[in-house]
Amino acid sequence: MTIILKYISLLALTGAFALLSSCALKPAAPTLSKTDDGYENPYEPGSYDHFKAEKNYPKTYNVWTNVQLLPFTVPANSWLKIVRKTQRAHLMNGEEVVMDYPISSGKSSHPTPPGEYKILEKIVDKHSNKYGRMYDAEGNMIDGDANAFEDEVPEGGKFAGAPMKYWMRLTWDGVGHHIGNVKRYPASHACVRGPRKTMPVIYSKLALGSTVIVE
Repeated sequence: MTIILKYISLLALTGAFALLSSCALKPAAPTLSKTDDGYENPYEPGSYDHFKAEKNYPKTYNVWTNVQLLPFTVPANSWLKIVRKTQRAHLMNGEEVVMDYPISSGKSSHPTPPGEYKILEKIVDKHSNKYGRMYDAEGNMIDGDANAFEDEVPEGGKFAGAPMKYWMRLTWDGVGHHIGNVKRYPASHACVRGPRKTMPVIYSKLALGSTVIVE
């Protein structure tokens, strides 16, 4: 009986040694970055982690939505985070991301100021009283980026303010969030532009007084 127990113990030690040896010789799994040719997204398709781990994030124009949480997101529990570094915005429900969508914030000459804001005004169909297009008396556009406060309207011509639908005002000096041309870099006059199909949803989930944090 003693001989058998010694034999079993010897087998166990031999197996353990073999296992340790094989682990020591096995190379560690490589960690690839998004820029590597062999990169594969390790997360479950459809999840937010998967969306952020895609090679084209954050530059993508795609929008991620938590379809389960969106119906339960209302002005009472929602807020908005705008990240200038990634040019993305996040509709939040508490600490949970409900939507992640592309934005275009202010360019270097007219930067979007960081800080914590409250929505001061909401207007579905708004036009800028400062920036827009200038037309001559014949109706020809002569300036596609006119400033009504600085540029003279030609005789017989007119100034047409740029459309800013689903406007949500952040400051009384003209900074807000609205539908606009979303380039994948800062390109606006300090406002934060959002996608045409996304902004009506964002507008409906936020209210006067809702918090907006610009990072």
